[in-house]
Amino acid sequence: MVPIIELRGAIPVAVGMGLPLIPSYIICIIGNMLPVPFIYFFARKVLIWGADKPVIGKFFTFCLEKGEKGGKKLQAKAGRGLFVALLLFVGIPLPGTGAWTGTLAASLLDMDFKSSVIAVMCGVLLAGVIMALISNGVLGALSFML
Repeated sequence: MVPIIELRGAIPVAVGMGLPLIPSYIICIIGNMLPVPFIYFFARKVLIWGADKPVIGKFFTFCLEKGEKGGKKLQAKAGRGLFVALLLFVGIPLPGTGAWTGTLAASLLDMDFKSSVIAVMCGVLLAGVIMALISNGVLGALSFML
């Protein structure tokens, strides 16, 4: 449940430690998804609350503006495909594109809670499969065959 690393780091660590893949995968999914409702419902409120505070105001304002600007840009490009865009954003295992960031973006975009959580969950499942394949050398073996 560590931000940025999330299951992208946990699955390779589990495989490296010799833990069974399926239970590790399930635990990583659960751990990754636990904070999603809290982020969706409260992160925006906390950022708005802190935007006018002396020490943290500039940073919180920056986060709000950056999130809204990025969200509008994503929404303009994705149009009706915002669900798929969010799923892929979360599902492609790159730094800063996990469930927490995707949920915050969905919250700032005023996406529906249910569709946001489903898109993020599908993205987390996809990222988990990709990381499991990479961790077990499957994708590495495929790249040599091409």
